[in-house]
Amino acid sequence: MWELIIAGGWVMLPIVVCSVLAVALFAERMWALQRGRIIPRHLVAQVWHKVKNDALDANQLREIRAGSPLGRVIAAGLVNMHHDREIMMESIEDAGRHEAHGLERYLNTLGTIAAITPLLGLLGTVIGMIKVFAAISAQGLGDAAALAGGISEALITTAAGLVVAIPSLIAYRYLRGKVDALVVDMEQESLKLVEVIHGQRDRLGSAA
Repeated sequence: MWELIIAGGWVMLPIVVCSVLAVALFAERMWALQRGRIIPRHLVAQVWHKVKNDALDANQLREIRAGSPLGRVIAAGLVNMHHDREIMMESIEDAGRHEAHGLERYLNTLGTIAAITPLLGLLGTVIGMIKVFAAISAQGLGDAAALAGGISEALITTAAGLVVAIPSLIAYRYLRGKVDALVVDMEQESLKLVEVIHGQRDRLGSAA
């Protein structure tokens, strides 16, 4: 592996850095986007139980807000639960947009890696071919070793760029879909609480 990196020239350095960064970002997002961390089970039912029994105080509201992204969205609505449904929903939507932005953290960086690594590979290819033609100009076609070095550099960097870009693009698309699904679920859970507080829903059903 080290010999391939050396043979690929200096362009291999940013490609290797991108590969390490992509793995680190994917691992971090997979850990951070666990459903249980974002949308704790039975949270909405527990909150409704406290609201119904008039047992929700400032400390408990603070705990709900600190516990999870869904908790922060719900807490934004609970602050305005004595206002009209529209005001409560507006607060939830504002908080939801903020939390969605947090869930998308590092995704643009991962997408950028997927986009630039093939270009880095192409740059390596161009540099390798320049070396090939320079060798031909200086020594003619008789020096096979000089020609092979440039061609090898071109092919290695192209392959390395694609090897990093393809998994990075797959990871980016997967995490993007995961974030979108979590945001939709947070909206649905929050809507259940709004409806039950304002008497438009008799019970929480599946949220319980």
